[in-house]
Parts: sequence; C-alpha cells; structure tokens
Amino acid sequence: MPTPIRTTATRRLRTLLAALLSLLATLLVAAPTAAARTGAADAVPTATLTEVTDFGTNPSNLRMYVYVPDNVTANPAVLVAVHWCTGSGPDMYHGTEYDTLADQYGFVVVYPSVTRSSSPQALRRGGGSDPVGIKSMVDWVTRTYDADTGRVFATGISSGAMMTNVLLGDYPDVFAAGAAFSGVPFGCFATTDGSEWNSACANGTVTHTPQQWGDLVRGAHPGYTGPRPRMQLWHGTEDDVLRHPNFGEMIKQWTDVQGVSQTPAATDTPQSGWTRTRYGGTGDRAPVEAISLQGVGHNLYGYGMAARVLTFLGLDTGGPAPQPQPGACKVTATTNPWSTGLTASVTITNTGTTAINGRRLGFTLPTGQSITNGWGATYAPASGAVTASSASYNAALAPGASVSIGYRANHTGNSGSPGAFTLNGTGCASE
Repeated sequence: MPTPIRTTATRRLRTLLAALLSLLATLLVAAPTAAARTGAADAVPTATLTEVTDFGTNPSNLRMYVYVPDNVTANPAVLVAVHWCTGSGPDMYHGTEYDTLADQYGFVVVYPSVTRSSSPQALRRGGGSDPVGIKSMVDWVTRTYDADTGRVFATGISSGAMMTNVLLGDYPDVFAAGAAFSGVPFGCFATTDGSEWNSACANGTVTHTPQQWGDLVRGAHPGYTGPRPRMQLWHGTEDDVLRHPNFGEMIKQWTDVQGVSQTPAATDTPQSGWTRTRYGGTGDRAPVEAISLQGVGHNLYGYGMAARVLTFLGLDTGGPAPQPQPGACKVTATTNPWSTGLTASVTITNTGTTAINGRRLGFTLPTGQSITNGWGATYAPASGAVTASSASYNAALAPGASVSIGYRANHTGNSGSPGAFTLNGTGCASE
C-alpha cells in the first residue's frame, strides 16, 4: 500500500486544496472528478513522495518511492532517479530537482532505494539482483498510470550512475536513454568475491577496447538487435573516488554500443570549465553526449544540471523523445541451398551521407538454420537472432559504398534468407 513520506508546506496546502475541491465537486454534481484514472486503484497521492510496496518481483528487497505531479500527463513519461552510495530514494528526492521539473512537465519520477551489491548477477537481464526490482518499479508505474513505454529513462549519481549504466545495458528495450553522473562503465565494478568495492575500476585502471566494452553490454541481453539507449555522461577531472579515466572508458563503451565514431561530431563549452563532446550527432539528443568538468571532484552534481538532463532525454518538451530513424542502409541477401546446407551472401550498402565506422548487422535466421562458419564478419550466436560484427579490415563503409559478407549454415528444410535486418540498432531497407 502507498505510504506518504514527506510534503513541503506548499505541497501540503496544494494537496489539501485539491482534496477540498474534489469533495466539493462530488457533493455538487455526484460525478467522478477530472483526476479520476480508469484502472488506477493503486494510484498514489500527488505532489508528495510516496512509498509503494508489493510492486512486483524484488529479489534484493529494494524500496520504491514515487513522485507523481498534480498535472501528471496522460500516458506520462517515467524517470528512474537512482541515489548515490549510502544514500536512499528520499535522499535523491531531497537532493535533486527532478520533482519540481516533473511538476512542470508532467512526468512520473521513481526513486529506488537500492543496495550496494556489486554482484555479476546484475549484469544479466533478469539476473536476480537490483535491476530486476527497478524494472518491476517501472512496470508498476506503467500499469498504474498507463505510462508511455517508449519514454522510460534513467539517471543516477555515483553508484546510481553505475546502476544507470547497468539498467541501460540489461534492459535496452525498456530504457530509451540515460544520464550518468560520476560513474563507471557497464561491467567495470562487478566483483566475484562478495566485496562491495572494486579498487581497480574505481582508480580508472580497467581499460578495454571499445568493442570489448560494447560486448559486455551486448552480452547482458544476448540476441537483442533492437535500438540501443542513448547515453549522457558527466564526470569531474579531479574525481578521486571514481577517477576520470572511467569517463573515457564509458565514452568508448557507449559509442561502440551505438555504432558511432569515437571522434566527436561536435565539441563546445556550454559553461566555463565544461567541455561537452557529442558523438554520432550534433544536436541536443545525440546518441552519446559527454560533459567533462575541469577541476571538479566526485560530488559534481549541482542545481541546473537536471534541466540539462531533461533536454538530452527529451523530457522538457512534453512530447515524445525522438525515435531511432530508419538506418541509411540497404541489405541484399541470397542463399544457395543444397540438401541439408546452404551458402548465404549478404551485401550491405551505406545509403547515407556519412561514413559508418564499425558494423553490427542484426538478423534472425529462419527456424532450423544454424551457421557453421562465415567470412567478412564474426557471427554470434549460431542460430536464432544473430549479430554479424564487422572484421577489422572492413569496418569502415563510406557513403554509397557496399561490402559483402557471407556464411554457411545447416538447415532442416527452410533454406530461405533472413527477411529483415538492422545495422547498429536501426532498420535497413532490404531486397
């Protein structure tokens, strides 16, 4: 059952006035109030932080707090705001301005109180740790308020930034984008000895290639070939808790996940001492945005930053966040079958105006087919939803250029070619 946690004097007055007006309307016209919401019997009081229990599967016994503004929109967006180490959901509520921004734009904010677990279980979709409980919280809001499942976002500070990375990796089909303040890459901090601290990761000495970092994310949800969440990263150059090299490693990871170049598409200084780089796009909602704060330590979050988060997420307009655009690509696939096997030829054409650096071609094999070997790419897994990752020698694809790859496969009767393809998470035209 929902349990109110805290109200300011302003919110108490606002809530009381709303209740009196609702009662007056009922007495006068004996009709439902305008705030009535079909199927939302569990809806919480508005304009106050409220704890929700029994929200769903919760293997690590998290606590859920939610803030719903008075003017919550129909089919609202959802923002999960995760606290720092030793903090709590109420601490995150008090220490940030997401609730007042929700009042302005009508979205719902979830403030989880999470554990300090660094279990590798958290790095797998449905792995049985904190991310599962947070996903249940999102599901509760979706059921209760008919939330827009295409507009679910996450943000966090310090350990909450780590969780933001994990949520976007585990549930790319749930979260559209995230913003991480002073975090580390997905898969960096996990330990296997029960410890809650990983010194090598914290000190910024864990390094991988972009593809290695990206593979950690892709391994959290094997076979997923849909769009990947956009990511905004914030870090101080003098961070002595989770050191600044982690910032560069996160850029490597999320540009690889997004399939965009590590060379910034745009660089500017939105505020003195800040360096902002954008990757894969130049606008406010680029695939990856990274902001480095010169001379700033671990506790970098400050007033006004949340508004910049909302701009990146697309929550400051009241409209839907931009959806992934159809990929500027075309794929032609043919098969040459024999009794129990086949050879497939796949040609990928860049129909866009910018070069593609690194490719992950996603497709689903027809039932009964299993790849035995291939060329021009690395194929995994061998059946079902397959990702063909480009080789080092053919990773770059200039505008208008094509590249051919192929594979051999066994079949049990269906020797057809895949019917749909995605390139770096967006759909391609196919022939």
